[in-house]
Amino acid sequence: MITLTDSAIQAVGRFISNSEKPTGGLRIEVTDGGCSGMSYGLRLEEKETSSDTVIDYGEVKVFVDSLSLTKLDGMSIDFLDSLEGSGFKFTNPNAVKTCACGSSFATSDNGAPSKTCS
Repeated sequence: MITLTDSAIQAVGRFISNSEKPTGGLRIEVTDGGCSGMSYGLRLEEKETSSDTVIDYGEVKVFVDSLSLTKLDGMSIDFLDSLEGSGFKFTNPNAVKTCACGSSFATSDNGAPSKTCS
């Protein structure tokens, strides 16, 4: 299961209400790339696909494909808004290596050695 904090739910709700396209929810996915090997992908989508897991947070729905879910299961997403900038913060217990940017990671099953994230 992926958990969104109240702050993240409110931020996604704002993005959905400001979207010019019909939006059914937030897609969270893992894509190849980034300095650690994989990156988190977030985008608004009109609707889920038949193979998605849908997580319902009331006004916000989260869509996750099955391949991404295995790498994101147990993850928490927060939204930070500060003088230094705003953005989503990912806390992924499956990540064994992360990049300083916070949006790139590796898991032990994609070639990274198993160790504690730092």
